[in-house]
Amino acid sequence: MKLRRPARRALLVVHVITSAGWLGLALGLLALGVTAVTTGSPVVTEASYRSMKVFTDWLIAPISLLTLLTGLVLSLGTPWGLAQHRWVFIKFWMTLVTTGLSIFALRPEITNAVGHAIAGGAIPEQYALISAPSVSLSAYTFMTVISVLKPWGLTKHGQRVRDRARRRPMDTKALRSTA
Repeated sequence: MKLRRPARRALLVVHVITSAGWLGLALGLLALGVTAVTTGSPVVTEASYRSMKVFTDWLIAPISLLTLLTGLVLSLGTPWGLAQHRWVFIKFWMTLVTTGLSIFALRPEITNAVGHAIAGGAIPEQYALISAPSVSLSAYTFMTVISVLKPWGLTKHGQRVRDRARRRPMDTKALRSTA
């Protein structure tokens, strides 16, 4: 199934906006995490963790899932394909993994930190709330770079698809000349 130009363009716009939003969200979470860990004020620490919780409760799941869904539809509905180009294949798997980690690891960790901050206790593994957004930010930056540069060429599957497509017109011409 190939997407028609208006649908492809609309999906591409949504994909770029949500991807950029996810990158910005990771940067915001990193800034709040650094603030929470480095401040000497329990009030600022609690406010930072509460802000992180709002971001992860309301934004992480929809933005990450929409980025994943639009990327998947674009890859399947365009000549890029999901498994034909290495950069698309790597980007898909990185998006899938970071979506899962954001929803199932980061959100509960932030919820736990908020609970400890409200109780006035020490936050266990508080540096995880700096390292997780740092890793996410690095992954999203890397995915953005490979989306622009499109490195590494075709996968083996992509090479087979390309070779089949190149042989088809020649086969048709050969059939016409013998008829």
